[in-house]
Amino acid sequence: MSRRYFGTDGVRGRVGEHPMTVDFALRLASAAARVLAPNGGKVLIGKDTRLSGYMFESALEAGFVAAGVDVLLIGPLPTPGIAYMTRHFRCDFGVVISASHNLYDDNGIKFFDSSGAKLSDELEERIEAELDQPPVTVTSRSLGRATRVDKARVEYQSFCASTLPPGVDLSGLKIVIDCANGAAYKVGPRLLADLGAEIVPIGSSPNGRNINDGCGSTAPDLLQLTVPGVRANVGIALDGDGDRLVMVDHLGRLVDGDQLLYVMALARKQAGTLQGPVVGTVMSNLGLELALRQHGIEFRRAPVGDRYVLGMLRECGGVLGGETSGHILCLDKTTTGDALVNALQVLAIMKQTGRSLAELTAGMHKYPQVLLNVKVARRFDPKTVPAVQEAVERIEKRLAGEGRVVLRASGTEPVIRVMVEGREEAATRALATELADVVRAAAV
Repeated sequence: MSRRYFGTDGVRGRVGEHPMTVDFALRLASAAARVLAPNGGKVLIGKDTRLSGYMFESALEAGFVAAGVDVLLIGPLPTPGIAYMTRHFRCDFGVVISASHNLYDDNGIKFFDSSGAKLSDELEERIEAELDQPPVTVTSRSLGRATRVDKARVEYQSFCASTLPPGVDLSGLKIVIDCANGAAYKVGPRLLADLGAEIVPIGSSPNGRNINDGCGSTAPDLLQLTVPGVRANVGIALDGDGDRLVMVDHLGRLVDGDQLLYVMALARKQAGTLQGPVVGTVMSNLGLELALRQHGIEFRRAPVGDRYVLGMLRECGGVLGGETSGHILCLDKTTTGDALVNALQVLAIMKQTGRSLAELTAGMHKYPQVLLNVKVARRFDPKTVPAVQEAVERIEKRLAGEGRVVLRASGTEPVIRVMVEGREEAATRALATELADVVRAAAV
């Protein structure tokens, strides 16, 4: 059965357009209750700072209560915080209202199971199968209850702090934190300050419409200016729902997810705590693979998407993986990508080694990577087109083992993504443009 509404990360879309409407949210809550808590139970609902979050929170609350499910409302909290608190409260499942790194015009609804993990494809398909049924309303005696538990957010903050090595705090560090005007705007600065850091918060004044707007991990320009401007040791940028992390060194240079993976993997290798291979994606920089290889660390590539990284980590017994965007999984610390937990791991390495982030990343040389999006009239698999394959083989020969070519069709829009990686940026861009032209001609 193909899923109509659930994508790689829940249901998402533009607010006011199907499926991101109040009517759909109400039906989704009722359908999820029938599948995940058929005999009543308990659900935790959290959200980011989008204006529409209040509307969807009320719709979901109504649907769950009408179906006989007790609702705990925790308010704005990072997505990984909802995963943790779902376990903490021993809920049957958890719900996050967020569109992650998108602007406020969009919103989304995603679910966690009782263990804080994303729902399986099979459970999402079962929920979709129930969507055609009208929302259920049980008798008054069986209705659920709604309770606000926003003060319990400190439990998540305590959990994050507990992932630091014993005896390590953040005293002596001056940190700029950009919360993207999103879900971590309260807990992020408080966490760092309580651990002893001197903090300079930016992107911490949400108004319902400014989430991810010129700030956060997708727009770190202000952070890059602020860190050297206030002479901070390091900068941290989260996305709107707090599961992605990029950092900035004291010189104002961006440190992406690949570089952070390198720092974390090397520290674990040296400490003897690294388990299994490190897992990236087909889009991870070649420089990461080569740098890890120099230290005897195995590296594997999964398809794009954190669920695929997680699947491969489980298959191969690994604990560390992630994407260039900064969605990093530390399975020896928590169950899902958590920007605050990951930031603490890097900050701990800085404290324990006495080295700056610039020094810690110096051992990884990033290869120039050119990504071009070729719009096509219809989606197709470029690997099945002989002319495209011939062009790929020709370009790979010219790279002579010092680069990569990745072609993939977008899963959400009629676009073929063309990525070429090589030693020299100008030559790499020329090769990417050449291949994009071939793909464009094949799509006619």
